[in-house]
Order: sequence, then structure tokens, then C-alpha cells
Amino acid sequence: MGCFFSKKSKRKSGDKEDRTPTTTTVETTTTVETTTTSNAVPLGNSTDEAPKQYSWDKREKVDPKDYMLTGLKDVTVGRLPGKLNGQQFVIQECENCNIYVLDHSATITIDDCVNCRIVLGPVKGSVFFRDCKDIKCVVACQQFRTRDCKKMDVFLCCATQPIIESSTGMKFGCFQYFYPEMAFHFKDAGLSIFNNNWSNIHDFTPVSGENNWSLLPEASAVQDFVPVPDAESEFKSVRISNDPARSIVPLTKGGRRKDSEESCLFVFFAGEYTTANARKMIDEATAKGFNSAEDLVEWITKGPVIALELNGDGVVEACKNIANEVFSGTKVFVSDNKNTSSRDVDSFFNFADMQMGL
Repeated sequence: MGCFFSKKSKRKSGDKEDRTPTTTTVETTTTVETTTTSNAVPLGNSTDEAPKQYSWDKREKVDPKDYMLTGLKDVTVGRLPGKLNGQQFVIQECENCNIYVLDHSATITIDDCVNCRIVLGPVKGSVFFRDCKDIKCVVACQQFRTRDCKKMDVFLCCATQPIIESSTGMKFGCFQYFYPEMAFHFKDAGLSIFNNNWSNIHDFTPVSGENNWSLLPEASAVQDFVPVPDAESEFKSVRISNDPARSIVPLTKGGRRKDSEESCLFVFFAGEYTTANARKMIDEATAKGFNSAEDLVEWITKGPVIALELNGDGVVEACKNIANEVFSGTKVFVSDNKNTSSRDVDSFFNFADMQMGL
């Protein structure tokens, strides 16, 4: 997969010259003599007519340099909200830099960077790190990949299974970040804040007896890895926070061991306020739940659902109370009792994995 910002082509210049089309231009001149009594009309278009305008003539000119960071050292750089607007972006050959790309984009490629702290706003397609070392980053994307990388700490929100290849010392944690435009950028990038496979890593090149990746300690905080921009930088006007309580993406346990044997499934069905209700549910408690699974097929077919698994002693009863008190007018599903709640959770997410092809 490539883009017009990818690494320099190794094709020989001679190949390019051979493929250059040749054109022949013939210049002709016509002279027409006229007098005051003549009815002759000059050949060609009238000088009073404006030249034709085509759609491509009206497009805003794009400077590739606006969508690249290359060869930088010991600086704080990046892009403010509204500067990329869904374009591709490239970061390459940077050393000891703090990089903040606070906008949504199509794809982002990071090549040959060393000892950098990087924040990437929502990416509609892939984020691809190649030949990077000692990187600490916050990333939200559809697809996350690394190749030939060493020692990376990644706070990730990824819609699909993250992939590492020929990479070692990789550590992953759940995405934790906020800036005011981020919710809109997630929507523009087509990403859901609830669909996060940050801990479901696939290693293309496993080594027998070794582990190329692991999860960061649960207490790890973004602020200990990636600082907020300096008050004197160009990003001083953006209200950035790495407080987990303000993160757009919910903080989840991923593949870590659960704190309790009791879990509860809480499902919000498709509707105008589905996302807002799910966020409210998370804010209301550290647990989740639902009513009865019967007669819900009709609701499932209406559109995407948001399912939450909440874990802890007494979580089923707590979720049922929240459903009755806070979401009494909303169609939801909550596990009915703790004896069947674990089965609800396993059945739902196994089905979801099959549907998503994970």
C-alpha cells in the first residue's frame, strides 16, 4: 500500500525518461487584413470571450510540504485542527521531537523516527510505523501496523486487530486523550469510540520462547509518556488533556485479568442518542447491565448497537438499577442475573467477533 508521500522511488531515472510521452507542437500564424468596408471576421475565439474554466482549474492548490514533517530534530511541531481535513500525512526522519497532529486524516506513515513523542488524531485508514525506535505515541485509527520497529509505547484506539511485524519491545495501553474537536474528528474519520481492539495484537513474526509485545501496566498514564504541548508552542490555544476522565474513548481493561468473577452485559440499540447514552452509562457507573433478551431481534436489525461489559462484585444489580433510574425510556438489554451474565457477555462478543472477522 502506498501513497504519493511514500518513500522515494528506487526506479532508475532512465525508466522515467523512457515512459515520458513525446509531443509535437505545430505553430501556425494566420494574418487577416481588414478595412473599414470589409465584413471579414477574425479567425478563432472572440477576444471578448473569457477563457473556459474547468473543475480542476478551480481546485485549491495543494502543497505536499503542508502534509509532511521530515528531517526535524529537538522541536515541537505538528498540525492544528482544520489543517489536514482528511488528507494523507507523512512523518519521517525526525529525532527527539514532540509531534501533535490534532486533526483527522486519511492515512499516516511514520518512517525512520527516533526518540519521539507523537499524538495522532483520528485516522480513517491506516497508521504505519516503519523503522522507528524509542517512540511513545497516542493513536486512533482504523488499522495500526508496525514493521522493523523497536521499543514503542502505544496508547491505542484501533477499529481492527493491530498488527506488528519484525518489531520488538512493543507495549500497548488503552487510548486516553482529549481536545475539543476530537469527537467531530472521530465522526469525520468514520471511527467509533466504542470499537477499540487495542489489546488484541497480532504478531506476524513471533519468535519461539520470546514475546515481542506486552501490555503496559494498568496504572500507566499518557502524561507519563507523552507530555502536553509547551505553553509557548503553536498548540497553546488548543485545550488538550490527557486525563483519562476526559478521554473521548472509554478506558477499558482489554485483555487484562478481570477484577471479579461477576460481569454484566449492557446493550444500547440503534437510535439518535445511542452514543450519548452509552457514554452516560459509563459515567454513571463502573458496571453495566440489561433487561431481557426476548423480543429484541426487531431492535437488533434497526442498526449498530453499543455493548458494554462491566465487571465487579454486585455489578448486575447495580446495572439493573441504573437502567431503571436513568434509562427508563430507552430500549436497552441488561443481564438478568449474575448466574447467566457471564454467558451473556461471552455469547455476545463471540458473535460480534465473528461478524467483524476478527
